[in-house]
Amino acid sequence: MAFSATTVSSKHELLRDLLKQVSRLFYTTLVVVPANVRDQVGLAYLFARAADTIADTELIDRSRRLGFLNRLREQFVGDQIDWAQIRAIQQAMGPLQQDSAERTLLERLDECFQIFLTYSLADRRRIQRLMTTLTQGMEIDLSTFPGASVADLTALKTLDDLDRYTYHVAGCVGEFWTALMCAHRKALADWDIQRMSEVGVRFGKGLQLTNIVKDIAPDLQKGRCYIPEMMLTEAGLRPSDLLDQNNLLRFRPVLSKLIRLAVEHLDQGWLYTMAIPRYETRLRLSCMWPILSAGESLKLVMNSPDLLNPTVKVKISRSKVYQLMAMTTGTVACGYAGTAYWGHLRKQIV
Repeated sequence: MAFSATTVSSKHELLRDLLKQVSRLFYTTLVVVPANVRDQVGLAYLFARAADTIADTELIDRSRRLGFLNRLREQFVGDQIDWAQIRAIQQAMGPLQQDSAERTLLERLDECFQIFLTYSLADRRRIQRLMTTLTQGMEIDLSTFPGASVADLTALKTLDDLDRYTYHVAGCVGEFWTALMCAHRKALADWDIQRMSEVGVRFGKGLQLTNIVKDIAPDLQKGRCYIPEMMLTEAGLRPSDLLDQNNLLRFRPVLSKLIRLAVEHLDQGWLYTMAIPRYETRLRLSCMWPILSAGESLKLVMNSPDLLNPTVKVKISRSKVYQLMAMTTGTVACGYAGTAYWGHLRKQIV
């Protein structure tokens, strides 16, 4: 199936349908993104989700996962799509997916690439840069953590390692977002792309650090400790000590440092958001929502007595997410109201 200018509506419908099947929550929040960049953002999400699914398919060994991840990345290096490689990924990885959404995504991966080829060369280049960096981050992840259980528990070594990791898996999204929006939204025409990309990187790092601290316990069970060993050593701890819930009090000083770092990154994200003109309401909202949701998550992390308990999921409710969305939409992304809320929220965190 190939798309031409006469079938652009079919392209939109196919993409919307696939996004609904893969993540209804993401599809719901994507609606607020301005229409002329919505498809590019949606497709980039699907590609990233597909890569993540490949990296996380534990039914095949790491070397094969790395191989398939590399095959996927190769499709973003040049101007030609190797359809045989795409089919090989689909045939090998699709049937192994227990999650129906992820199985559907891999089964329809070829359709994603067909849509990709209908985009302008500039937009394809932006998605290519994003996917090249993201997949490198996933390879770092697979190479750093050799096992899949507590028996193989491994930690990142330094804060620099953590910073590098958060850039590859999330900070680079800030670069992509900035480049895409500046290219398509006239209101951002006078932005200094280089400077705002750097701020966008910190925005992404803040969101990823939030995910890391709230998912400490389940990650440990998979043999992954994203808390730098250097920081743990300074607190008299080893990665294996975090498997004991009774060590939460000893871990708190390290946790507080990471949370403060996350908030500092998110502060930059808020400045990024406020730099968007008020009349770009949709664009502002699409940045406000993840920051405020991350803030609520960090508040839960700070107050959770069960952070190191793998049976307890530290996560804000979907109703809370929708409440944040309604509040900011109701104030039409007002900077004064939003900043007041973020200021109140961050005081409860740090």
